[in-house]
Amino acid sequence: MRKGTNISFFKSYGIPVGIVILIWVLVILFPFRIDLTEDKRYSLHPATIALLESIEEPLEVEILLTGELPGGMRRLQRSIEETVKTFNAYSAKKITFYYEDPLSLPADIREDYIVDLAGYGINPTTLYISEAGGQKSKLIFPGVVVRNEEFETGTLLLKGEKELGPDQILNQSIENLEFELAQAIRKLIRKQQYAIGMLIGNGELEEDDGFGIVEALAEDFEVYKVPMEQAKNVEDLFPFDVLLIAGPKEIYTDKEIFLIDQYLMHGGNLIFLIYALVFDMDQAGGEGTVAMPFENGLDQLLFRYGIRVNKDLVQDMNSGYHPVMGGNFGDQQQLISLPWPFYVSAGRMANHPITKGIDQVMFRFVSSLDTVKADRVKKTPLIFGSDFSRKLSAPVRIAFEDMENGPDLEQFVLQNLPLLYLLEGEFTSLFKNRFLPEGTDKAKFLESGKGKVLVAGSAELFTSLFSVVDGQPLPLGQDPFTEVTYANRQLLQNSINFLTDPEGIIATRTKQFQIRPLNKLKVQNEKVKWQLINVLAPVLFFLLLGLVWIGLKKSRFSKK
Repeated sequence: MRKGTNISFFKSYGIPVGIVILIWVLVILFPFRIDLTEDKRYSLHPATIALLESIEEPLEVEILLTGELPGGMRRLQRSIEETVKTFNAYSAKKITFYYEDPLSLPADIREDYIVDLAGYGINPTTLYISEAGGQKSKLIFPGVVVRNEEFETGTLLLKGEKELGPDQILNQSIENLEFELAQAIRKLIRKQQYAIGMLIGNGELEEDDGFGIVEALAEDFEVYKVPMEQAKNVEDLFPFDVLLIAGPKEIYTDKEIFLIDQYLMHGGNLIFLIYALVFDMDQAGGEGTVAMPFENGLDQLLFRYGIRVNKDLVQDMNSGYHPVMGGNFGDQQQLISLPWPFYVSAGRMANHPITKGIDQVMFRFVSSLDTVKADRVKKTPLIFGSDFSRKLSAPVRIAFEDMENGPDLEQFVLQNLPLLYLLEGEFTSLFKNRFLPEGTDKAKFLESGKGKVLVAGSAELFTSLFSVVDGQPLPLGQDPFTEVTYANRQLLQNSINFLTDPEGIIATRTKQFQIRPLNKLKVQNEKVKWQLINVLAPVLFFLLLGLVWIGLKKSRFSKK
């Protein structure tokens, strides 16, 4: 009898406990994660997983978004913590986190710490919280600091397009959390940097024109100026992962065009920022000046690749400002900033890893782009103008005095003009079925090859402006007159990241989460009903279940 009782006890308790222990051991030995969410918000891109598996030392994440927060910011805060925990699950070394409010630090270190955060691009954001009887303001720091034993870096996490509403900006920020955190970690552990070459020798970059490019890329890439006249053969260009051709003012020779073409045929990546018209801004005062067509020798090359930079200039009602003398105030001349339609502030972005979620980009004196037939080349427009644009064909008058008169809205009838194109695929060489330049090795000539090309009709897209105070070059995208910072710097960084490693962590920027807001009117009208259902329904369900159980027991024992 005792033996039967022991067997019965083992069957009732021992087997279930043994199964639980077995499952626990298997989970420890063979860890796995299953993401059951529809938008896969807890899944990581393979490039991110590979990055995390390469970590060789523990990392620490300091989350700066803390304190009393409204619903949207609490969602961002919770998403940051969940992303860090997910990273830790895949990481080869432990990733820990803690919360820190910079404003709660001791006074003797608080100011220096906030200045350090500003160096990482993490500036305080004013948040308004509704309370009974009014509102109160609160400064928050929506970013994180990532560090190992030797170094640290930081990143701002609240980013989005200004044209979007607060909920959409928050959602974009949450979508990009994986990219921003992975990018910060990569800065700490990266051992090999890509090399970026800026071509010079044909008037491309003068004096400090390249400061903004170097400042934006130097932390993550090795940046060099490459004198084109010193390149004897295409192998001289192979050390560079990307070649940047920014605003040439002189004509390229056939030999130079051949080297650029063959660099692409061998799998290189090119960025063309082109002057289609030439003009002198110093002559824009008074009666003004005229922008005339300019030939740089690259038109045929781009045409063969599938794109044409038109001999025109785009004007847009969504524009930046330019300072002009606006009369006298007493005995002093006034310098005022007026809208300048030639400065196109473009805020419509394609859903692409390069442009998704970035803020407005400034295009100064930009020409329109058209695509032409090029087999096996994919052409993707990345940035567009507004609903009120127009194209002015050469010759184009450029005069400050035109600012005095308001623009004629009836002439701004073009919508969504593409201002930046990405070309990908298998390109055909311009020199196919043509005589090759003298001094080239015909045996090494390639008629086609795969690569990537980024094209804009604005030579100043990645050129810094200068401070009106001390004349020093400013960070890329910063306007010295309006103190507005455009997203040109981030556009350059994203472009280089995509061109060098399109399947890397830059690909995580395509992640999308669906916003599912509550119907506020329905909530207001049906609030009491759903409160009763949520409170009473579970209680009634378990009461009913208990009554059924009691009834079954009574029926069972009454039969016995």
